[in-house]
Amino acid sequence: MSAQDTEDFGAENLSEKSRMIPSLPPYDMDDQLLPREPRSAWCCLIWTLVVVAINSLVFLLNFLLMFVIFTIVLLPTIVVVYFGFQCHSQVLHSAARYCKSILDDNSSSALIILGFVIMSPLIVVAMAIYCSLARRLHLFMCFQPYSRAVYKGVKWRWCKEGGLCGCAKGWNTQVKAWV
Repeated sequence: MSAQDTEDFGAENLSEKSRMIPSLPPYDMDDQLLPREPRSAWCCLIWTLVVVAINSLVFLLNFLLMFVIFTIVLLPTIVVVYFGFQCHSQVLHSAARYCKSILDDNSSSALIILGFVIMSPLIVVAMAIYCSLARRLHLFMCFQPYSRAVYKGVKWRWCKEGGLCGCAKGWNTQVKAWV
């Protein structure tokens, strides 16, 4: 067999396999209402605004949760870097008693360096805490698809999962997150 024959043979097998799988299977057979009835233009516009409002609210709640977790976990870094910059003579040079009696320029520089060094592992810890909490509470399942606004009869995601965003379901202790 020549090199041309082997290339044609591989291309022929690939095209046969691709013809056997016409399209991707549907993600959820319960959501596939055939044929779906489209909404009117005004109804579609109103439902689009509702879906956008719900998704924006879910995004803001996720962002608020992430902000709170990162603030709590990174608080030691924030405090150490703040005191390092506050007491250094080349930056702020505060007249506070602890800056004069305890922290000189060398110790302020050490605090600044320590703060930035411990920041990286604490960011990883904060992200792991947020991801595990978001996974347990099923926060990303709260986002609604745009097809909810376009077609009638599309179910809310949290209705079929046992409560608002699936939070009413039992805790799954088998879920593990690798960071």
